[in-house]
Amino acid sequence: MLIKLVVLALMLVVLGSLASGLMFMLRDDAGSDRAVKALTLRIGLSVAAFLLLLLGAWMGWIEPNSV
Repeated sequence: MLIKLVVLALMLVVLGSLASGLMFMLRDDAGSDRAVKALTLRIGLSVAAFLLLLLGAWMGWIEPNSV
């Protein structure tokens, strides 16, 4: 259950970073690099969440649904 909450928290932070990147792109000057930093953070967090999901499945902490 804890890993599910961690992944959910990571996804919320990813969405927040995406929203801040959008706001930086719309409102900042052309020479500002805050949007690039926000979107780079989003990519890093998305990769971390994906790796955490893979680790959780490999360790047996989470189980995929059988369809």
